[in-house]
Parts: sequence; structure tokens; C-alpha cells
Amino acid sequence: MIDPHSLTRPPAAGYTVLVVEDDASIRTLLTSALSAAGYAVASAASGQEAMFEAGNRRPHLIVLDVMLPDTDGFRLTRDLRAQGVYTPVLFLTARTGVEDRIIGLSSGGDDYVTKPFHVQEVLLRIRAILRRSSAPASTTGSRPPLRYADLTLDETTHDVRRADRPLKLSPTEFRLLACLLAHPEHVLEKAEILQQVWRYDFSGDTRIVDTYIKNLRRKVDRDPPALIHTVRGVGYCLRLPRDETRTADR
Repeated sequence: MIDPHSLTRPPAAGYTVLVVEDDASIRTLLTSALSAAGYAVASAASGQEAMFEAGNRRPHLIVLDVMLPDTDGFRLTRDLRAQGVYTPVLFLTARTGVEDRIIGLSSGGDDYVTKPFHVQEVLLRIRAILRRSSAPASTTGSRPPLRYADLTLDETTHDVRRADRPLKLSPTEFRLLACLLAHPEHVLEKAEILQQVWRYDFSGDTRIVDTYIKNLRRKVDRDPPALIHTVRGVGYCLRLPRDETRTADR
């Protein structure tokens, strides 16, 4: 049954965003814009404060400046992931190179906005990330789980299991695995994966895909049989091993 109040509720309602930025003027600008858009907002000026707020407030998304006084955003993201915090991260940075973008997203980030930025762009990126990674079931509807062999991914509950073992995945890892599961036994080119999972133009650089596949294998293929396979010079395929020789080529 549709909640009549949901028809007038802004898309941001019910979401908490943590803004981590040491520049007070930028922090104030972002918190004001997010509050005006309907988000609940928490803020931090350092990595230490961010770790506390992330654990205390349990935000739905973190807007994270790369350069902080006591750490950098990439390291902080890795620390959060190591502690089991898989909250989506939107990086803010003055670094504009493709290499920096790859490093940032490889550390566990979900999107990337370069400074100087337009506030409206940040708001649109936040909305897109939340829609991809944590859309409420009432707006997405119930979908049948994606299954292959003993691997199951539920896009409604975000539950992922290999046999009876639950898998803890970051939002980007979740989208990557969903992409592979949507095309079982089909070879996906790296450029195709970039478009479906990241929607980014990396100027032909597909190293971010390789990095995330490596991370995903550590979780999905911890126990045999291996399901994620490399097709050299092309991309990746989710399938059962064909024989010991092909398995050894992974």
C-alpha cells in the first residue's frame, strides 16, 4: 500500500549524509545545501572525527575530502572498509588526473567530484549513488534474487551469499557482482563493465575493473569452485570451471 505522505516527501527524506571536509567554508556550504535538499546532515573536519561520526551516526553516504589534516580520504576509506563500514563514499578533490581517480575508486570509493565544483552536481551525484546502492524496497519493488551455482545476490535486501556463507561487499563490489550475475557464462568486456558499474569515462584505462575484480575474488572465490574467470585480452566471465587447465589460467 502506498504511503500518501511519500508522494510529497522529498527524495532526500530519511537519508543521513556525513560531510568530511576540513575547509570550514566548503563544509558549511555543503551542509547547508544538503539540509535544504531534505537530508539529515552530520559533519567532521578530520579523519578522527569522521571515524567517530561514521560509527555513531551510521550515515547512508559520506562526502569525503581527499586532503584532511590528519589523514587522506583514500586511507580513511580503506580504514572504514577494514572495520566493516561499507557506506558509499563520494570523494571531493582538487586532483583531476585519471590515475588519482583510479586510486580513489580502488580504495573503496563510489564516485568522484573535482574541485571547484557546483553544489548542484554534488547533489545529483549523491542522489544517483543512493539510488544505486540503497534505494528503499518501496521504490524499487521486490525483485527475484540473482543466482548462479551456489552464489545468490538479492537486489532488494542487498544480501549476498556463497553457499551458506554471507558476503560483506562494498556498494561498488555489490554492483560489480550484480553485473556479472546478470550475464552468467557470458564474457563481459572491461569497457562494458565500466559503463554498467561506474558509468565513467576513464579514457580507455580499465585498471579500476581489474582492481575490483581482484577484491571481489577474495570474497566470492575464497572457497572452490572458482566462479570469476579472466578471459585474457577481453574481460571477465562468471562461470563454473570447465577443467583444471582452464582453471589454472585464472
